[in-house]
Amino acid sequence: MFTRLLLAICLVAPLTSAAQLPDFTDLVEREGPSVVNISTTQSVRNPLLPQIPNLQEDDPFYEFFRRFMPEPGPREFQSQSLGSGFIISPDGYILTNAHVVQSAEEITVKLNDKREFKAKVIGADRRVDLALIKIEGAGLPAVKFGDPSKLKVGEWVVAIGSPFGFENSVTAGIVSAKGRSLPQENYVPFIQTDVAVNPGNSGGPLFNLKGEVVGINSQIYSRTGGFMGLSFAIPIDVANEVAQQLRTTGKVTRGRIGVVIQPLTKELVESFGLPSVRGALVNSVEKGGPAEKAGIEPGDVILRFNGKIVNSSEDLPRIVGATKPGSGVTIQIWRNKALRDVQVTVGQMADERTARAGPPGGPRQGPAQTQYGLTLSDLSEAQRGELKISGGVLVENVQGAAVRAGVRRGDVILAINNQDVPSVDQFNQIMAQFDKGRTVALLIRRGPNSLYVPFRVETN
Repeated sequence: MFTRLLLAICLVAPLTSAAQLPDFTDLVEREGPSVVNISTTQSVRNPLLPQIPNLQEDDPFYEFFRRFMPEPGPREFQSQSLGSGFIISPDGYILTNAHVVQSAEEITVKLNDKREFKAKVIGADRRVDLALIKIEGAGLPAVKFGDPSKLKVGEWVVAIGSPFGFENSVTAGIVSAKGRSLPQENYVPFIQTDVAVNPGNSGGPLFNLKGEVVGINSQIYSRTGGFMGLSFAIPIDVANEVAQQLRTTGKVTRGRIGVVIQPLTKELVESFGLPSVRGALVNSVEKGGPAEKAGIEPGDVILRFNGKIVNSSEDLPRIVGATKPGSGVTIQIWRNKALRDVQVTVGQMADERTARAGPPGGPRQGPAQTQYGLTLSDLSEAQRGELKISGGVLVENVQGAAVRAGVRRGDVILAINNQDVPSVDQFNQIMAQFDKGRTVALLIRRGPNSLYVPFRVETN
């Protein structure tokens, strides 16, 4: 009797479990027509074109090149690429990734019902990899937007797109994480999923189970070029803000305040006397920028911007970037173990410029001295002028605790716990004030950037 009962349970259990899985058929049937396939063509110069000299027929080498050099191919050829997108308004506005339509000379949009349209680019924003394109149509099926902030980790989501050109492919998975930061992506809190996304899915929608678009599939993490279980989508609220600006002006403007920031660590929190590991640490301030005019200094920790909490350094660029240039906002900072508010007028972000990098040149000012695992020397006037600083000491070599702290040869130490370091002698005097085992914050100039490094004081 017991054996029969156990067998019955084993047979029933999988059916009960399967019945609890979501059914995506209605969602796909209802929302699939709003997803489009995007193909582009562009002229690409032939990189293998042989370099045949331009010779006259009576030149002695003319016959040699004619007989032994291969026939030159076309100087340019047509390159094609595929991607996905989705209709956001019945009159034909479509969202996709900027890299899908980048450099395209011709864009063709194919609908679910096989109709094809030529599209034009209204505007693109490479910083968040979004583009708004337009086809001429009316009564087109458009998606509904959801609220990414209501997404929960573990929630089911669905992607529809054209991986490898296979149109209207449907894949499903769950939300793996929210607010994910990626290298070189400062303005997007990505939604991470395990939905199968491959080349061709770029620009396609990510739906929740209500059939609302919550994200735009944009990137994958892969060591092979194919899907490995890590895909990233741009939240639709971020995309919609960009789309509105592109539709209105054809470009996107972002706010800036002119600071360089870095993450807080447990050691830096201790050295600054912060109550928690929260905020963005300012390691340098642009001369003449909005932050300097407002009185913000290196070593300040920004905790709130315009009333919004800054939980980590990744939050600040997104919050500031979304603020309208010219706006007056309040910034809450932590300085000298106390809270204070400063008022700043947000500037407008300009095109990125390449800053000069590399260690300072010029002769050394004085003999090098070794202490605390650091071989230091005073900077010459030429070196200070090149770096546009008034003080600091040059790190000639590192060992022991300095290596473990992350200090590098060629760094310039500007300050210790926000006390300026004009010379090696002053460095030694400041360090002598701290007990062994104390962690201090070294403000370091490295190339064109500055950063704070937590440094544990050991016996000299």
